[in-house]
Amino acid sequence: MKLRPFIFVLCLLFAGRASAAEILDLNTVKCKEWLDSSKENIGYTIAWLDGYYMDEDASPIINFDKMKENAGKLAGYCAANPAVGLGTAAEELFGE
Repeated sequence: MKLRPFIFVLCLLFAGRASAAEILDLNTVKCKEWLDSSKENIGYTIAWLDGYYMDEDASPIINFDKMKENAGKLAGYCAANPAVGLGTAAEELFGE
């Protein structure tokens, strides 16, 4: 069920800077822009992607080691391909 990770990420987002509204459109943001964004935005993005690409029937367990590994993969891919869209990069790395 993808609802549980989504709720978790929402809680993280609202626990942070509620007054500073930012939007990250994975369809338009490029890898370089994402790498140049704040550490906070990168962390939120990785958490969201982890939930999004989680198997629908997966247990509601957060594996921080796996999340860190995936962050490294995405950052490495984006560093090598700065003009590629972040959504495209994530789909290539984590999609089925």
